[in-house]
Amino acid sequence: MKSLQKIDIVARDLSDEVQKSTYLSSKAKTEKRMAILQKDFPEANRLREIAGEIKQHTLEHLDQYLAQAEASLKANGAHVHFANDAESANATILKIMQENGAKRMVKSKSMVTEEIHLLPYLEKHGMEVVETDLGEFIIQIDDDHPSHIVTPIIHKNRKDIAKSFEREGLGDYNDDPETITRRARAFLRQKYLDADVGLTGGNFVSAESGRVSLVTNEGNARFSVAANRIHIAVVGIEKIIPKDRDFSLFLNLIARSATGQQLTVYNQFINGPRSPGQPHGPEQMHVVFLDNRRTEVLASECREILRCIRCGACLNVCPIFRQAGGHAYRSVYPGPVGAVLSPLLAGNRFPELADLPKASSLCGACNEVCPVNIPIPDLLLRLRDKAKREKATDAMKGTPSLGLWATLCSQPAMWKTALSMGHTMNYIPTELIPHPSARAWQHNRKLPKFQGGEFRKWFRNRPPSSK
Repeated sequence: MKSLQKIDIVARDLSDEVQKSTYLSSKAKTEKRMAILQKDFPEANRLREIAGEIKQHTLEHLDQYLAQAEASLKANGAHVHFANDAESANATILKIMQENGAKRMVKSKSMVTEEIHLLPYLEKHGMEVVETDLGEFIIQIDDDHPSHIVTPIIHKNRKDIAKSFEREGLGDYNDDPETITRRARAFLRQKYLDADVGLTGGNFVSAESGRVSLVTNEGNARFSVAANRIHIAVVGIEKIIPKDRDFSLFLNLIARSATGQQLTVYNQFINGPRSPGQPHGPEQMHVVFLDNRRTEVLASECREILRCIRCGACLNVCPIFRQAGGHAYRSVYPGPVGAVLSPLLAGNRFPELADLPKASSLCGACNEVCPVNIPIPDLLLRLRDKAKREKATDAMKGTPSLGLWATLCSQPAMWKTALSMGHTMNYIPTELIPHPSARAWQHNRKLPKFQGGEFRKWFRNRPPSSK
């Protein structure tokens, strides 16, 4: 149907099995998050307000905190690189590998490396790269894309995975989760030992000490770093926090918001390369701070989206994400956060993703669960306005003109007359309204009977107050 937006088409064509998997998994995480926050914190809402204030303060002084973080990291013995865009970041990482004669890399889960398409870039230049997060490993062998920030294979079930493992020679078909995990573990263990470089992201970086915080549930980031002589961390510039004491707040919030855990199973704080007295650990540590249009976002009227700590809570609670799945967003970052961030990071390709801010009912649930209190509905409205002003065709698709509505609302006499005639709507066969968007709406819904029009009469005839 021509009036449908792209995300509507994906949702319409999504298989029942994938839609059910996405819905149930998202719903379960939201319920776990709610239960554990209420159990552990009497004023959980105040915690996320404080976290939002700290992140906003950091963004407003980002130039100072980035310089402080750079100085702290260098004092710890790390090499610091700044990359303006994806090409620059990828070239920096390739250069580090080439200068050290490295050919093999193991990497832990990192959305920012998905954003810069690091894996295909390195493979194109002759490097062997293996994803070590189980979900990302399955994405890699299936040549697929993550559909969720935290659980990248939320769109797959164990039968899909068992078929993939059988196809890749990792064992006969067996969809027992423990068997799948053991086979992945046996395969990946040797990859850790054979690699030259371990690459991670960074959940938070303390400007005060230069410590890089990593949170995982599989321990793969720890293996990737500890077993190799070179550690590369790729971090968005918005991941800076001012002080070490802020770790306690953000680590408590990210685990509860993402997976309903009090803490993730593995929490690492990496100061730098191994010191002379340490028997093991990487000889070199490189931190690549990525901009990739983040400074443009910082200068925009949607800068609050840079507070995001990638917990995925807004995805799990979003009714649109639950129905359409992550691939419907056509970008690395799905869900409400992606509907804001992806069009902004697209730069002059904004019109291609300008329909994403329309993928929201504006119910406000995304804001209510956000651990850093991002006003996502407000940002979506600002981007809808931007799409309107820039005449983004895809964003306008399926959207009826509101010209008549605006005229009615701005003319009191016409508004009163229209209301008095509201009951006539009950006698009009609305399915015959000759407007594409009205017909599309009626295809799946039925307009309820008009029952209003009595308030003004009641208000005018109400008995006078005894006071």
